[in-house]
Amino acid sequence: MTPKEVINFAKENDVKMVDLKFTDFVGMWQHFTIPLSEVDEGFFDDGHGFDGSSIRGWQPIHASDMLVIPDPKTAKIDPFPEAQTLSLICDIVDPITREPYEKDPRSIAKKADSYLKSTGIGDTAYFGPEAEFFIFDDVRFITTQNQGFYQIDSIEGKWNTAKDEAPNLGYKPRYKEGYFPVPPTDSLNDLRNEMVMEMERIGMHVECQHHEVATAGQAEIDLRFAKLLEMGDNLMWFKYIIKNVAFRNERTVTFMPKPLFGDNGSGMHVHQSIWKNGKNIFAGNGYGGLSKEALWYIGGILKHAAALCALTNPTTNSYKRLVPGYEAPVNLAYSSRNRSASIRIPMYSMSEKAKRIEVRFPDPSCNGYLAFAAMLMAGIDGIENKIDPGQPLDKDIYSLSPEELVGVPSTPGSLDEALCALEKDHAFLLKGDVFTERVITDWISYKRTKEVDPMRMRPHPHEFELYYDI
Repeated sequence: MTPKEVINFAKENDVKMVDLKFTDFVGMWQHFTIPLSEVDEGFFDDGHGFDGSSIRGWQPIHASDMLVIPDPKTAKIDPFPEAQTLSLICDIVDPITREPYEKDPRSIAKKADSYLKSTGIGDTAYFGPEAEFFIFDDVRFITTQNQGFYQIDSIEGKWNTAKDEAPNLGYKPRYKEGYFPVPPTDSLNDLRNEMVMEMERIGMHVECQHHEVATAGQAEIDLRFAKLLEMGDNLMWFKYIIKNVAFRNERTVTFMPKPLFGDNGSGMHVHQSIWKNGKNIFAGNGYGGLSKEALWYIGGILKHAAALCALTNPTTNSYKRLVPGYEAPVNLAYSSRNRSASIRIPMYSMSEKAKRIEVRFPDPSCNGYLAFAAMLMAGIDGIENKIDPGQPLDKDIYSLSPEELVGVPSTPGSLDEALCALEKDHAFLLKGDVFTERVITDWISYKRTKEVDPMRMRPHPHEFELYYDI
């Protein structure tokens, strides 16, 4: 839509308020709301000022003034506010230079898209994330100087089979057996359907929804693939809708990768392909029906995987999921059909249009704009430098002995390791000024000071189990 069309759309839908949404450095939506009377066509050029120093990881207080510039193409009716509200996703610009703000995740995604076009490799990158999450009935947590605990609960939790629920009706998914049971064992089908219907109401294309492997309400809703920037926007709407539908049903959702001990964590497998002039350049006659460009793309992802993890798996909790020997795809290898590899080539269809790769180590705690942009940059680096991905690994990796796994690298074991890898290996991200040195150094600094160090300095509840009586 054009600015004029947005204003007409708002009037036709009896809009009262306009919500301006933007994504912070970490990857969460921020917003403020203005009355429709404040919006005219010039508003889409002039934007609206705000304090950038109050946003995590952004401006210092002595240079805090920033502008949000709404993108008219993102106009949608927000399904949750009581007053009829038009939602606009915004870009962030410097109020003096009017240049895109280098730490605005959406601007980084735009630059990655532009860089792809500038290389001549392709003109469109498609991404299709499969974001998993948990739906809980109750959550409590606190950390102070003298205590630290969390407690989560779900009527579906296998641990509740003996609980007096007046009455307890059973039908609770066993650990690691939550994949695809019908109701009543799957007690959340209606809630997931409600989430899907809200997504479709605002124009999102959903492919399917289902219960996931873990007990206690693990779920997955799959979005149809879209262009990089559009998918970044869609992932923000995805999380917003899921959380708000759960909230109005007195449930709570988390995209933490590993909220439960002893059961599956939540990943976000990301399907991706590059197209040029309407043709999928990943389709070919090589292994798994891939082109040489697709295999080089895989080579780039594998080469830079450790650094990528700092952006695709950006929390300390991410590495509770990425543990060797368990369900997560930590071994940096590729294969067709094999879900134990960190990169899979889906074989559902052999048509050229469907040919893609699936990167399986990311998780849904990531900032989608940054994660998609970073993977694209790694893949482009692979194509430009013709990086050989090596031989595919078509065996069940989880069943291989340590001797057989010698020479197969794995993902980092902690966020700090991933940040160290990003510190050493980020030149591929700087091409085309997509990421900048400041973005990389500020990301590493923020993650170390705000997340790694606070976790490192706190005693863990399980340490009392292990060591209190020493």
